Amino acid sequence: MKLYIGLLILWFTAVANAQEISKEVLLTVDENPILADEFIRVYNKNLDLVKDESQKDIDSYLKLFVNYQLKIEEAKRLELDKEPKYIKEFSSYKNQLVKSFVTQSKVTDVLVKEAYDRMGYEVKASHILIRLEENETDTLKVYQQLMKLRDRVIKEGFDAVKDSVHDGRTIFAENLGYFSAFKMVYEFENAAFNTPVGSVSKPFRTRFGYHIVNVEDKRPSLGEVTVAHIMISNKNADSIPDPEKRIIEVYKRIKQGESFEALAKQYSDDKSTSDNGGQLSPFTYGQLNAPEFENAAFELKNVGDYSKPVQSEFGWHIVKLLNKKERLPFDEVKFDIENQIGRDSRSKLIDDALINKLKSNYSIATNATALGYFESILNADFFAGTWKLPKNFTADHILLTIQKDTIHYNDFGQRLLSAQHAYINQKLPFKAVVEKEYKDFEKAAILKYHEDNLEFENEDYAHVLKEYRDGLLLFDLMEKEVWNAAASDSLGLQKYYSKHKDNYFWDDRVDVEMATSANENDMKAVARLLRRGKSAKEISKELNTDKEQKVMFTEKIMTSNDPSLPNEGVVRTGFSKIYRYNGAYHLVKVKALLPKTNKTFDEAKGKIISDYQNVLEAEWLKLLNERYEVKINTDVLQKVKTQIEEQNKVD
Repeated sequence: MKLYIGLLILWFTAVANAQEISKEVLLTVDENPILADEFIRVYNKNLDLVKDESQKDIDSYLKLFVNYQLKIEEAKRLELDKEPKYIKEFSSYKNQLVKSFVTQSKVTDVLVKEAYDRMGYEVKASHILIRLEENETDTLKVYQQLMKLRDRVIKEGFDAVKDSVHDGRTIFAENLGYFSAFKMVYEFENAAFNTPVGSVSKPFRTRFGYHIVNVEDKRPSLGEVTVAHIMISNKNADSIPDPEKRIIEVYKRIKQGESFEALAKQYSDDKSTSDNGGQLSPFTYGQLNAPEFENAAFELKNVGDYSKPVQSEFGWHIVKLLNKKERLPFDEVKFDIENQIGRDSRSKLIDDALINKLKSNYSIATNATALGYFESILNADFFAGTWKLPKNFTADHILLTIQKDTIHYNDFGQRLLSAQHAYINQKLPFKAVVEKEYKDFEKAAILKYHEDNLEFENEDYAHVLKEYRDGLLLFDLMEKEVWNAAASDSLGLQKYYSKHKDNYFWDDRVDVEMATSANENDMKAVARLLRRGKSAKEISKELNTDKEQKVMFTEKIMTSNDPSLPNEGVVRTGFSKIYRYNGAYHLVKVKALLPKTNKTFDEAKGKIISDYQNVLEAEWLKLLNERYEVKINTDVLQKVKTQIEEQNKVD
């Protein structure tokens, strides 16, 4: 109990100290203040990412922080933040970032839970759709028509009705197969999941028109699988002219009883998984965006089963089932579901909830006579797409105010001009048009105000935005002053290479032809044939058949300490002894020894540029330290150190 109280006191002390110094100035760069909380936030954020223990020291990290601030100041001096490229990229990021902060969390939570529950099932359904323009308000006739078709489906069956009504133009009657959450527009998904199996829904509307849905079956979803694979790439660097032929050779060896994992280590071109026997991270259907591969994986029934060779856009695969889960835990998929909701039609529910909240938070005033005015200036030209604002249009009148921002008649007039093309050949009351367009216009205006001012309303958003703003500036500055400067300074690079030539070299390497077999006796036969002067092609033809793959050959240049070479190493040309590695027998024919030697400038160019960039950056930082005056408030720095130490005690 005493320990708990002590920790509690430490926590309250740390919080009090943090609040006290957060707005104090830690340092200035040419009189531009940098607050203590910015340093503390960045230090804490990067602490777990730093591998160099010296950078965890506050004084050492402060030097990096000062250098960072010097570079930002230099970027502003050079007005890189005014460059069109920077403005465009920053605006694009800001637009993406704001979406993750502009949301209504309570509604989102409900929708996430609903989607998760539905993702546990797949519905098999068919539907009839009568196309209808999204803006059409006279819907009674279509509704009644669908009610009659619903009665027919119930009495006659869907297939009988389908053949008599489907025309592919205005009426669509289709079998949809199985689908789960997010595969259909939200309104359709709702109807499908809320209609009992064996029943037909009542008519409902989506943006495509009016539907009825006939629910035929509902089953648990396919869940999640863990598989291993062996991939032969379409772009293979080794001497493999035909990837399909190589994958068939590997497949034969699996059928002969050789270890899948060992063959993956030896032959798979997916180097991110080959060392682990080809094992991939678990995935659900559709997650990989590789339908051929996913179909092969989900068709496997039992753990240990493997597929026949299957081709994807990446190459040829053999897939082995390692595990199958019916459903992922909610916490593991919550974030992905939230992202899907943001791209789905159900996001409109979140937007509506947010708008209602913002309306209660902001002071919003609407001109009561405005909509009547706009209704009066519309005419038949609007539905022909040729309508124009009248000459006496009162463009400067105030339409709407949000806090202190004003939106004028001209803004809404321009919206109507743009929107008229969506109403061509329609027949709607002008009042309905104006009310619909204004409703969407007002929503957009409120959201825009919220997004434009979010930096001042949400501290977390402001921090993330500043990090990206500064990071993008830093990238452009480094590209201009260091990276491109180094890459384009051909004379400087050559001088640097000449001075540091001994830093760039090839380790001892060997040019080999490697034979691999699962059977030691087969490998002994290979060794005899090789010593008789037979080529790899001749031996393969002699030993391998359509039904049995006894040996495979690979040619490559390898470092002399490559783990797949004999343990005793390679010291001369000729043939190695037969040895075992990764569950198979190997024999190496060493064609040439390539001793340690200096790399040419072209061979080492990438590393030379990188090293030269570091030199240029160090020299440039010296200039920046001379150009800008940096003052560190030692008293505040000591408080920062104390706060971080107390924070670490609490943690």
